[in-house]
Amino acid sequence: MGRVTVRRPVRMLTPNGERTRPDALAAEEPLELRVAGTPLAVTMRTPGNDVELAHGFLLSEGVVGSREDVMTARYCAGTDDDGRNTYNVLDVALAPGVPGPDPGVERNFYTTSSCGVCGKAALDAVKLSTRFSPAEAAFPVTAETLSTLPDALRERQKVFASTGGLHAAALFTADGTLLDVREDVGRHNAVDKVLGKALLDGAVPAADRGLLVSGRASFELVQKAAMAGIPMLAAVSAPSSLAVELAAEQGMTLVGFLRGASMNVYTRGDRVAGD
Repeated sequence: MGRVTVRRPVRMLTPNGERTRPDALAAEEPLELRVAGTPLAVTMRTPGNDVELAHGFLLSEGVVGSREDVMTARYCAGTDDDGRNTYNVLDVALAPGVPGPDPGVERNFYTTSSCGVCGKAALDAVKLSTRFSPAEAAFPVTAETLSTLPDALRERQKVFASTGGLHAAALFTADGTLLDVREDVGRHNAVDKVLGKALLDGAVPAADRGLLVSGRASFELVQKAAMAGIPMLAAVSAPSSLAVELAAEQGMTLVGFLRGASMNVYTRGDRVAGD
């Protein structure tokens, strides 16, 4: 599909005058996720890696726990004015014996690109219980290793380099190797995509991997990491108070303000060795 960027004319004003030129924008389109034909959620996302997004979303909502829990994921009806498939409707069929989503998972309105828990039908469903507790995972990492991660992530943010408008998420090993990197207009979508890739690879529970995000660490991102059994979340920007509380409760290491050799370790600091 390759619809990750859109070019639009822009009037550019500078101290040296003005000119009109084409500008690359990050694409944002709705994706309707269905389970067995029943609409479950609509999220605003950057097109691409939608099957991973669906798997990661269902994992982080506690619906599935392995790739075997999903039988098929396919695009279905959804056409534009010219009758072409928009690839904006994805239907997932769960494997026999896998229960469908709890009613509390259902979004009663669309999820914006900035919010991963908006529209929950019940507030009690916001805080989920993971089947893969990260508390017992060792995952020792040095501060020096962590300090290399943001630059390594930026080097692999190809669409961000051309648009400046995307979040990124990546899984990394204890020696600082970045594994899969995904970009999206929604930070929670980027995380779902990278978690979905891990699920499809049979790497969940991911007790031997950390999660790196390009922005802030919010409650829903900590929750998503915990649902995959990930013992460490590192963020370039600040965490929220609920993110820190949930990370402590789950036994997860939460690192914020990861910039160069400086960082704040908010929870489970025993996994991070100093210089």
